[in-house]
Amino acid sequence: MIDRPLRLGFVVNDVATEKDNYTTIRLARTAINRGHSVALIGLEDFIYDPSGVVHARAHLPRRDAYDDDAALLGDLHGDDARVERINVEELDVLMLRSDPAEEAVDRPWAPNSALLFAQLVVARGVIVLNDPIHLTDASNKTYFQHFPEEVRPVTCISRDAEQIKAFIADQGGRGVIKPLQGSGGQGVFVVNGDGGANVNQMIDAVIRDGYAIAQEYLPKAVDGDLRLLTLNGRPLQVDGRYACFRRYNDSGDARSNISAGGKVELAEPDADALRLAELVAPKLVRDGMYLAGLDIVGDKLMEVNVDTPGGINMAEELTGVDFSGHIINDLARKVRLRNEYRGNLTNVELAML
Repeated sequence: MIDRPLRLGFVVNDVATEKDNYTTIRLARTAINRGHSVALIGLEDFIYDPSGVVHARAHLPRRDAYDDDAALLGDLHGDDARVERINVEELDVLMLRSDPAEEAVDRPWAPNSALLFAQLVVARGVIVLNDPIHLTDASNKTYFQHFPEEVRPVTCISRDAEQIKAFIADQGGRGVIKPLQGSGGQGVFVVNGDGGANVNQMIDAVIRDGYAIAQEYLPKAVDGDLRLLTLNGRPLQVDGRYACFRRYNDSGDARSNISAGGKVELAEPDADALRLAELVAPKLVRDGMYLAGLDIVGDKLMEVNVDTPGGINMAEELTGVDFSGHIINDLARKVRLRNEYRGNLTNVELAML
C-alpha cells in the first residue's frame, strides 16, 4: 500500500445524470469509506488553463463516509453540492466511466474531447483507466471485430439495407440488428424469421442514424446472457467468487440489459465463458483495458464493454463479496508501482500489471 490516501477521479457523462445503482457510484463510495479522496468530473468540466495545466470543475463528497450509494448521490446532487476546481494532474488515478452512446445525439463532441484531456494527464504521470488512447479506438462496436473470429457471432456491418436483408436471409431469416454505436439495448431488434415489411422497418430505424450491425441469432439468447467482469485482463475473482451474473428478461423483450428492464440472478461462469475470457485477454491487456464487461451467450461473446462496464454493485449484492474494495486496493497497488518505478512504466503497463 502507499503511505497516504489515494486521490481518485471518476469521469462520467454528467454528474447530474448519475444513479445510485451505477458501478461508478459504488466504487466512489467504497473509496471514500476507506479514507481516499474522490472527485467526479463530467465530460464538459475539463479546463486546460494558460499555464498548461489540466484542471476540472469537480463534484466532491461532503462527508468522510456513507452508509449507502443513495446517500453519496444525494450529496452530489444536492442544492448545496460541493463543487470545486481541482488540478487533475494531482490525481493518482483517473477512471474513465462515461458512455459515448449517451452523447451521440446532443453532444457528439464530448466523449472524444474528454479522452484528449485524459491523454494529456497521462503524460503528466496520472494513471488513467481504461487507457485513453486505446479507448478512443474502442468508441464503437467495430472494436469487437478485432477479437478472434471464433469468439464472435457471424456479423455484417453496413448501411446498405439490401446487404443487411441478404445477410438475414443467409442466416435462415433470423438475426439481430443494432446500431454500430449504442448501449443498454437501445435500438436492438430481433428478427424472428417472419420477414416482410417489419424487417425493412427495423433496418430503416437503425441505418437512418448510421451504420447497422447485423449478427447471427444465437438460440441460447432466449435464456439471457452472462455478464462476466474482468480486471487486469482476467476474470474478476475474490474469495473464490466471480463477479458474474446472468441477465434475463421474462417480459418477452429480447433484450436482457438492465436498462431495458432485464433482471439478474447469481451465476457462475462455465467452461465456455472462461475460455472466451482467456481468448480475449491478450487484446485487453495489450490495449490497457483494466476493467471490462464480457457479455456472453453460450459459447459466443455478444459484446465487450470497455467504456463503462457495469454490474459491480449487482455482483456484490448477489454474492456478498466486496469486489469494489478489491478494485480500490488494486488501484493503490498500481500507484505504489508507479512511484517505485519513477515513471519508467507506461500507462498501459500500469493499467494491466
